[in-house]
Amino acid sequence: MTNTLRDVEGLIRKATIGWGGARAALGVVALLDPPRVSRPWIGDDADRTGALVFARALGGRDLALGAGAMFAAARGEPIRTWALAASAADVGDTLITYGHRGQLPRGRRAFIAGLAGGSALIGVGLALAERHRAGK
Repeated sequence: MTNTLRDVEGLIRKATIGWGGARAALGVVALLDPPRVSRPWIGDDADRTGALVFARALGGRDLALGAGAMFAAARGEPIRTWALAASAADVGDTLITYGHRGQLPRGRRAFIAGLAGGSALIGVGLALAERHRAGK
């Protein structure tokens, strides 16, 4: 493997570790303090029991997806499946947020949809970069 290919592979892995780490950290915060994560998304309903349960469940999802991507990248294993699975979850979050945009707090719904959509694009980009680098 040439130095350039090693550099690209290292960059993909470092980016995946950062992206996965951010997602895992968000998951931990959602598990420990669900309103902190859900209030910008759903507003005052964040303190309701159902919202607390749901935010914690999403926190577990994000912790698992982020940690999986991060650990795969750190071990030099393929990250494509982790990246695409996380991206699929983010696309779902984006579409669901868009579908309920009229009932969500105005100031932040675009931010939340943009954050989820941006994360989906990063994941797809990482998966494609790994695929391209592998020549598959």
